[in-house]
Amino acid sequence: MNNFSVTLPSGKVWVPTFVQQINEASCIGCGRCFKVCPRGVLAMVGLNEDGERVAVGQDEDEDEEYEKKVMTIAHGELCIGCTACAKICPKKCYTHAALPV
Repeated sequence: MNNFSVTLPSGKVWVPTFVQQINEASCIGCGRCFKVCPRGVLAMVGLNEDGERVAVGQDEDEDEEYEKKVMTIAHGELCIGCTACAKICPKKCYTHAALPV
């Protein structure tokens, strides 16, 4: 099976790999990936003591509703396969895959 690829102006063939999963157990919620993503693919959520996702608000009083923050894939369909998120992640939480054609 062939993967989606792009031929660059240099003639080199590039196979973009798209975000598939974020390991929430490893994620420290630092937000570096969120800041570097050019397409709005990611969002920060909180995990409560039961491991359920809760919204992370701007209000500091809401911080008590969750145990830790983690990144999540909010709009995977917007991913362009640049892997900037994985490159900047200090905990290597990201899994990417090529798109089969």
